[in-house]
Amino acid sequence: MKVLVVRFSSIGDIVLTESVVRCIKEQLPSVEIHYLTKENFLDLVKYNPYVSKVHVLMNDWISIIKSLRLEKFDFIIDLHNNLRTRRLKWALQTKSFSFPKRNIQKYIYTRFKRNVLPKNEHVVDRYFSAVSSLNVKNDYQPNRFYININNEIDLKSIGLSKKGYLAVAIGAQFNTKKLPVDKMTFVLKNCPKPIVLLGNKQDDIEAQQLIHSLKEQSVQSFCGKLNLLQSASLIEQAAVLLTHDTGLMHIAACFETPIVSVWGNTTPELGMFPYTPTRKSQSVVIEVNGLTCRPCSKIGYQSCPKGHFSCMNLQDQNIIWNEINKRFPN
Repeated sequence: MKVLVVRFSSIGDIVLTESVVRCIKEQLPSVEIHYLTKENFLDLVKYNPYVSKVHVLMNDWISIIKSLRLEKFDFIIDLHNNLRTRRLKWALQTKSFSFPKRNIQKYIYTRFKRNVLPKNEHVVDRYFSAVSSLNVKNDYQPNRFYININNEIDLKSIGLSKKGYLAVAIGAQFNTKKLPVDKMTFVLKNCPKPIVLLGNKQDDIEAQQLIHSLKEQSVQSFCGKLNLLQSASLIEQAAVLLTHDTGLMHIAACFETPIVSVWGNTTPELGMFPYTPTRKSQSVVIEVNGLTCRPCSKIGYQSCPKGHFSCMNLQDQNIIWNEINKRFPN
């Protein structure tokens, strides 16, 4: 049997497909699994030992369709379920299964603030509904994240020790998911451990502001200086990760790194909370409850649509710091 798993983006969503891929292979040992994703996210799946071949979606749609037809797949497992994957399935004319995105329920929740989503349902649970017809079941183990040896960070080379520093994922795809810099500064000002800032090149602007404000502390920015696997290596070796609702949060959940996640306009009830089924105490979610405007979106905005940004401006910095501090190794 040959199966094509499809998920085009983004970081967290792809990371969360690992358990589905693993369970397919472990429960159907003779299966050959291929994976289709975008070039930007190739590293997230290329080192997965359960995947035989990774196909990359680029601008040449005709070529990728021709290439996939030659593989003669028995099934397509559609873990993206959008217009492009529907076009793909129509072009390949292969039996397929997709997962429920719950878009109507999400719309009701974000538009009318009435939560009709299944209680405590994680997106991983939704993913597994796509393989139920193959009799593949969730093993309720954490997702795994695979880092090849060339991307493992030697901490000694950057003056750090294992489990001896705080990693901070300062960025997010949308600003309404991000703690303002002044609040982040307050949270970190009493940190006795070295601090490592992670994010993309654009995040380095805020990283430099933090470094300036925390000049009495040991703070290093690796924003835009590391690839995703190298950032994952630093997260794996950190004592704690402070993060927003981001892809790096989902990577941390694959390891045993304690997670303190701060949530803004989105809510865990949308199904993207840290997936730690066997390590419930690994992560803590911090959010401002009782706001009638939240969640305002299932993804986010670049600025608060109401103008007050209460979901982040009302965050209690002391609570955030206390949750971090109590997770440091003794």
